[in-house]
Amino acid sequence: MTCLLEPPFRCLPPFQPFSPPRFRCYAAPGAQPLPSDPDTETLVLPLDGPKERREIVRLAWEKLVRWSRSLQSRAKTDVLERTNKIVVLGGGSFGTAIAAHVATRKSPLEVNMLVRDPQVCRSINEEHHNCKYFPQHELPKNVIATTDAKAALLGADFCFHAVPVQFSSSFLEEIANYVDPGLPFISLSKGLELNTLRTMSQIIPKALKNPRQPYVVLSGPSFALELMNKLPTALVVASKDQKIANSVQQLMASKNLRINTSSDVTGVEIAGALKNVLAIAAGIVEGLNLGNNSMAALVSQGCSEIRWLATKMGAKSTTLTGLSGTGDVMLTCFVSLSRNRTVGVRLGSGEKLDDILSSMNQVAEGVATAGAVIALAQKYNVKMPVLTAVARIIDNELTPTKAVFELMNLPQVEEV
Repeated sequence: MTCLLEPPFRCLPPFQPFSPPRFRCYAAPGAQPLPSDPDTETLVLPLDGPKERREIVRLAWEKLVRWSRSLQSRAKTDVLERTNKIVVLGGGSFGTAIAAHVATRKSPLEVNMLVRDPQVCRSINEEHHNCKYFPQHELPKNVIATTDAKAALLGADFCFHAVPVQFSSSFLEEIANYVDPGLPFISLSKGLELNTLRTMSQIIPKALKNPRQPYVVLSGPSFALELMNKLPTALVVASKDQKIANSVQQLMASKNLRINTSSDVTGVEIAGALKNVLAIAAGIVEGLNLGNNSMAALVSQGCSEIRWLATKMGAKSTTLTGLSGTGDVMLTCFVSLSRNRTVGVRLGSGEKLDDILSSMNQVAEGVATAGAVIALAQKYNVKMPVLTAVARIIDNELTPTKAVFELMNLPQVEEV
């Protein structure tokens, strides 16, 4: 329910197509009811004390519940019903979490994971655990691992791509002959290809030699561990084809996973790539013990830089303030589970980048993406001081302490 917080405190009905029946609430003492509407029931509620205010809140909540149930009753489930097989490319943490989630949606569903490591393959098939990433989590019995690309892709209805961006082109070129030209690809990978500055929506069709390969990007604030633990999570699927986006939504949405849809592929991809670089910067601030003021200032500036570049590339500003933008930034920059933030913390604490990367068993995409981001910014003539500083630190051209000094001494500007 949308409330105008000014006298006479009128509560107007929400977006009409989804709201039967509608209530129009008057909460000001002595106020006259709003003009009648055949589809609207007018409630005059005197705002004389806590009891009346609680009544307004209760009515608003009941309205929201009815609206939710109305949408749920119309929700289609035919996509899940007719899906028999999906394939997940990659055996990393997030690919494993997505495989486990989709497998629980329908027990007869065959979920194939295409992995490179024979040991991981055996542990999934024989022990129902991913020994490398989730040794303590039991996977559903309908999750099957294989190292055979042809077998994994044969008859698949959907394909989740969970291979790191920098290895995606070569990997996809190897398996291109087994990919059906109509198979929808759902990209879980976040970043930019270092030498070409391409996003996954450009990499996948090029590597598969099929410009019409159906494509969806899935992004948002989501740690694989919390997905595995079935904690409430919300994500965005974006595609230029709304029908495909809706299909993926139906396939994945559950009581613990909310899926929003979008048509802004560029915004979702660029935000997903750049937030990893910003998370390294946030980690550096933490490693240098610069305090909460510095952290808030840095992340705010970084969000502005992401918006400047993304909108220049055609993204919608609303995407950048949503789940796949601000939502993902908050998770990646402020939570210790973030790989990219961890890299930054260790850089700020004085460790060398090579030592940090050699000790990690997962890819921190922001390290490779940083240089590509700056090249992209140059291409679109966008100034990005925070993200440029991260790239220079990664290239060993600037120390974290010196970077902070230089950023603080930039000219004072009008906020935009």
